[in-house]
Amino acid sequence: MTHHISVRGRVLTAAAAVGMLVPVVAGAAPAAAATAPQVSCTSSQPGLAAKLQRDITAALASRAGTVAVGLRDRTTNTTCTLRATTSYDSASVVKVTVLATLLWDAKKTNRQLTSRETTLATAMITKSDNAATTSLWNQLGVTKVKGFLAAAGMTRTVPGSGGYWGLTRINVTDEQRLLSLITARNTVLSDNARAYILKLMGRVVTSQKWGTPAGAPSSVGVHVKNGWLQRATRGWRVHSIGAFQGGGHDYTITVLTDGNSSMTYGVNTIQAVSRAIHRDLTPTAKAESRYTPPLPPAEAHIKVPQG
Repeated sequence: MTHHISVRGRVLTAAAAVGMLVPVVAGAAPAAAATAPQVSCTSSQPGLAAKLQRDITAALASRAGTVAVGLRDRTTNTTCTLRATTSYDSASVVKVTVLATLLWDAKKTNRQLTSRETTLATAMITKSDNAATTSLWNQLGVTKVKGFLAAAGMTRTVPGSGGYWGLTRINVTDEQRLLSLITARNTVLSDNARAYILKLMGRVVTSQKWGTPAGAPSSVGVHVKNGWLQRATRGWRVHSIGAFQGGGHDYTITVLTDGNSSMTYGVNTIQAVSRAIHRDLTPTAKAESRYTPPLPPAEAHIKVPQG
């Protein structure tokens, strides 16, 4: 679908996030530096950390661009990180934060969401509707978003200024923190709020169910939100965050990328990493039971305005 960035109550195409034409430049992805950071994993399950480190590294071996990865599996006390504090333009991944802020703010006065808010929230998460996001972002205001980020401990997330919610700066550490709050009891989000967020992330339309769900076995429940955005520098930003529960596991995955020469290139990078993670965590699942995402929206669907 066409992705957009909001600006002062208006909606611009994602490709024009900086108010200018943004051509697709083949080969725009920067080469990986010789001193690139390494994947770091820990686990209470013998051998799992080393396997994950090896397989995630292998999945990224031939990929250009800058990729950040976060994994946490509560069941095996497993974590993996790569570029955990590197900042990226959020694109539509920020929509989960917008919904969490809305629910956190409603909790303070012990009120239910209005029918208008539930309609907007559903469209924002399940269809990645940008006009709905703009409405909720403007309703909340940056002050409330910052209030939620402080309460959530998402200390390095910076809301986009001037109405550009899709230019919020995010990183793996904070996105994994958000997913942790959504998937386990805490004092920031109520149990009902957490269940509501997961329900909507579990109902994302099929055409947007790519990214971190790739390779997840059918025994695992899938909850996802993706984002994609092209800008004049560093090519395409393509991100995916997901929560996965079942089959004896309870895990979250964040993969953030930029410097991609096309949207599809970024999607393929994310899915290579995700398949490696799902396979290592659930090695007994049959190949035919693993999720194969549909092709993502064609890049031609993201239109560049003339003038």
